[in-house]
Amino acid sequence: MLNTGKSESNLIESELGKLYAIWLREFKVFLREKSRLIASTFTPLLWLFVVGAGFGSTAGNLDTINFAGGNSSGISGIDYQKFIFPGIVGMSVIFSSVFFGSYVIWDRKFDFLKSVMVAPISRTTIFVGKAFGGMTNSLLQAAILLVIGLLIGVNYNTISILSIIAIILLLSFGLTSLGLILGSFIESLEGFQLIVSFVVFPLYFLSGALFPLKNLPFWLSILTTLDPATYGVDALRSAMLGITGKYPFGTDIAILFLSVISIGVVGIFSFRRMKAI
Repeated sequence: MLNTGKSESNLIESELGKLYAIWLREFKVFLREKSRLIASTFTPLLWLFVVGAGFGSTAGNLDTINFAGGNSSGISGIDYQKFIFPGIVGMSVIFSSVFFGSYVIWDRKFDFLKSVMVAPISRTTIFVGKAFGGMTNSLLQAAILLVIGLLIGVNYNTISILSIIAIILLLSFGLTSLGLILGSFIESLEGFQLIVSFVVFPLYFLSGALFPLKNLPFWLSILTTLDPATYGVDALRSAMLGITGKYPFGTDIAILFLSVISIGVVGIFSFRRMKAI
């Protein structure tokens, strides 16, 4: 009995060590690509300050527009730039997480993936390690935006910061898994970028990042409901701005968690069937 318990403990430690090695490799690759970090931060900032200021100046002259979502939010109105800030953070997470799947294709081209696949490590561990690497990368990029949020008047406290981190990690794990699923089936970077463009833009624009989710046309309301990123952005808005979104905060987290688990299971299955070459 003691030997069995010790062997199980050694097995768990071994798998955790392999998981850490995969995560560390992805994290170091990210740190060495300074241009990627700059580019991934520049685009959200462009949306925040150009689109946010542009539409905000126009919307500010329209008394009938209430970006906080009406009286049910408990707030009579809110600055448009501040309103879209959680969506901009969501944008950073969506784009960086899904495009992380392209590294599977790079690893396949340089035979790194083949060497990992033939190593004594389960494909589930490989998938989870890569997903954790994508989560870390997305969190670091989002952290930069959170600091910039202070400049436009977004205030945080300990509870909101912990909530924001948890939401970002959940959302990034699900979307990184989605990117890894796509990368496991697509063999060329050109094909990956083309397919992903049809994924990330609907995920972003249907998430309610740029507009309130209330009083939408029926067909658009259905699409936003089916978008898992909707619940991430809605939860971020509640945590950052303290306003009630379309859904209660607990509902957002529950649906987001179920979506992440579902996508993760599909991702593990796709990695088990993936060809290394």
